[in-house]
Amino acid sequence: MKALLFDGKLQLSSNHARPVPDAGWAAIDVALAGICRTDIEICRGYMDFRGVLGHEFCGRVTECADREWVGKRVVGEINAPCGQCDWCRNGLGRHCPKRCTLGIQGLNGCMAETCVLPVRNLHTIPPHMTDEQAVFIEPLSAAYEILDQVAVQKDTRCVVLGDGKLGILCAWVLSTVAADVTLVGHHESKLERARWSRVQTVLDSDSVAAGADLVVEATGRPEGLARAMTLCKPRGTVVLKSTVATQGNLDLTPIVINELNVIGSRCGLFSHGLAGWETNRFPLEQLITGRYPLDNGMEAFRAAEEPDALKILVEIG
Repeated sequence: MKALLFDGKLQLSSNHARPVPDAGWAAIDVALAGICRTDIEICRGYMDFRGVLGHEFCGRVTECADREWVGKRVVGEINAPCGQCDWCRNGLGRHCPKRCTLGIQGLNGCMAETCVLPVRNLHTIPPHMTDEQAVFIEPLSAAYEILDQVAVQKDTRCVVLGDGKLGILCAWVLSTVAADVTLVGHHESKLERARWSRVQTVLDSDSVAAGADLVVEATGRPEGLARAMTLCKPRGTVVLKSTVATQGNLDLTPIVINELNVIGSRCGLFSHGLAGWETNRFPLEQLITGRYPLDNGMEAFRAAEEPDALKILVEIG
């Protein structure tokens, strides 16, 4: 099959081995895949991953021992845990020490004609949800993870740093609870697409008053945390969403001096992302800035690194 993979360099293979699902797993023919910032960082050395890239997708089940799944349009949670350790037994399979993660760690990803995942990871796509909307469920669920980790109230003052796709989704999700949400970016074209509901947008973080209750760092840049710390009030909360391959020099003393709560935030539950979309009908399609066939996957990655890019889709099926 065709697959876009990283093996020290990004390359398109036309004869990659098609995966065969193990017991309890399903094979999915991928329709659309999204390029994430994490995919770009993997190509710079993040996680030392080698294999097929991609973890944001929608597709249709083509092979599964449980025949009820065959033919269903699905999205899939990206972490495949062991299911037996203490973490898994306590509902934290996303942190299972033996897990593999689609397109990130130990499991070939979805930028291929077929990928495999455990059946327990799969969620059916509502019939009224388009493929273009469904491919956003993974990052949208990651944005909803913040609400699982932090008690956000209507009067919580929130600042989100980063006008990439994930930063925008975080701002949208926070705005469904908090009345004061500001998204800080550097690209007017991105901020224009980010305007929704009561989200405020600004081009320069210097114009944002310090003292926010909650600051989400989603810049994808090593210096993002330093800026987040300066904007957060004492005993406030900084949520880290960026994954970057390299880190710069960072002074962490403000965390101690201002007694900041710093929370790492990663994958979210797809059930929350799907339910959130049903309730709010976020305008996800307006974040799509490019579509490329799998044969032009290399070009798609180059487009994803452009400063004004948001979501670049790879058309597969």
